[in-house]
Amino acid sequence: MKQFVLILLLFAAIPSLAQNILINKSPGSCEPSIKIDPSNPNKMVAGIVLNQVAYSEDGGKTWNKDKLTSTFGVYGDPVIDAASDGTFYYFHLSNPEEGHWIDRIVCQASHDGGKTWSDGSFAGLNGEKQQDKHWSVIHPKTGAIYLTWTEFDSYGSTEPTCFSRIRFSASYDKAETWTEAITISEHQGNCIDDDETTEGAVPALGPDGELYVCWANEFGLNFSTSVDEGKTWSSEKIIDEMPGGWAMDIPGIYRANGMPILKVDLSNSLSRGTIYVNWADQRNGISDTDIWLKKSTDGGETWSDNQRVNNDPPGRQQFFTWMDVDQSTGRLYFVFYDRRAHADWETDVYLATADPGGANMQNQIISETSFMPDPKVFFGDYTNISVQDGIIRPIWTRMDEGKTSVWLDISEERVNPGLLELVIPFELKSEAKVCLSVKGPNGKVKHLFKKKFAEGPQQLVYLWDSSKSERGVYTFVLHQKKNVLWKTEKTW
Repeated sequence: MKQFVLILLLFAAIPSLAQNILINKSPGSCEPSIKIDPSNPNKMVAGIVLNQVAYSEDGGKTWNKDKLTSTFGVYGDPVIDAASDGTFYYFHLSNPEEGHWIDRIVCQASHDGGKTWSDGSFAGLNGEKQQDKHWSVIHPKTGAIYLTWTEFDSYGSTEPTCFSRIRFSASYDKAETWTEAITISEHQGNCIDDDETTEGAVPALGPDGELYVCWANEFGLNFSTSVDEGKTWSSEKIIDEMPGGWAMDIPGIYRANGMPILKVDLSNSLSRGTIYVNWADQRNGISDTDIWLKKSTDGGETWSDNQRVNNDPPGRQQFFTWMDVDQSTGRLYFVFYDRRAHADWETDVYLATADPGGANMQNQIISETSFMPDPKVFFGDYTNISVQDGIIRPIWTRMDEGKTSVWLDISEERVNPGLLELVIPFELKSEAKVCLSVKGPNGKVKHLFKKKFAEGPQQLVYLWDSSKSERGVYTFVLHQKKNVLWKTEKTW
């Protein structure tokens, strides 16, 4: 399929939106995690596999890098979090000299913006069982840290007597000590690290200190709630069947998953208290992976229908999503890999944004150039994004000639609220001129462009500036004389 990108009626700033910054290109760089300092948005810290740490004091324009060390070992799965007082926490897997491989979740703290780190504390040590796939959330007022992860009886084992489960622990003294870990999942999965494994827990906090956790297993997306700081938990509830499972095959990618991301709106927007779950799955087929959003406005009792985050036509791959909520506004931000403009493994990085509640979802490419992955090279298991007071910092892995590197985008104005991206597939039996028209709510028709295209299947990307148009329903039609090639309705 031939691809065309036609950009008309655009603001001058749009072509230069992406400002990609290389953070790290050491061998094996992947699985980046980033967090903006809530007390000073110019400061931010990133963690990168296997034991890399980087910090910035100018909003991400420049970075200082180092290697993290700990007597408990540093063995990947970096997760960066930050408290409201500016303390950063770096969570990672262990590989201690005295102990066993990934036998605990380690947490190291920095009180100087990522320059120096404590030796660390740990949670979850349980004999020789493996502790993996952790994530954290920090109470913005009390500073309490809540941590969830997967415990494996024996990672990778196919034995029917080996199980996986979701564990929880908390720290109330800035990660000096941790409470005894408890199991919060009712259903145990296997240890294969695949669809039937119970894995991928992410915690979030509600406006009144409620704790929420979402994870994936063979039944789909599971959700549980605690109203007593994690001492007791509700029965797990399946909120989506996640057709196709959480483990998925993406051509060119060593391995991929669609595990959930959980966030809550703590802003003063009308959507305050809304719980969001973001994930990817292949319910539409193995060649059409999509990014999804689901929300609850009643503490997880009931859930909305699924909302598709990527706004392209069916048939392309979107994968490895992460999301964040700007707690100053309630707006939603998503970062993910996207192949809408390519028929092969070539991959772009997209940012999606939405108003509080998930309305007015828009997509914008943020990678300056596409890249081609190598299925023989480990690419990591996640991207990440941190948003604070309108500062949006998506971070991702890319690959060039089989070598991975980690990149950040620092552009401020990404998607014009009046900018609508139309991805238009069509086919011509012979070379011809086609015209794109739009009919507004007042019934008037306006021709947006007329252009000659070659014979065969085509895909056109058109960006429409609706900022000076009245609100309402707009009908877009691509036609060759009286022959309608493509038609859609959009609400603005």
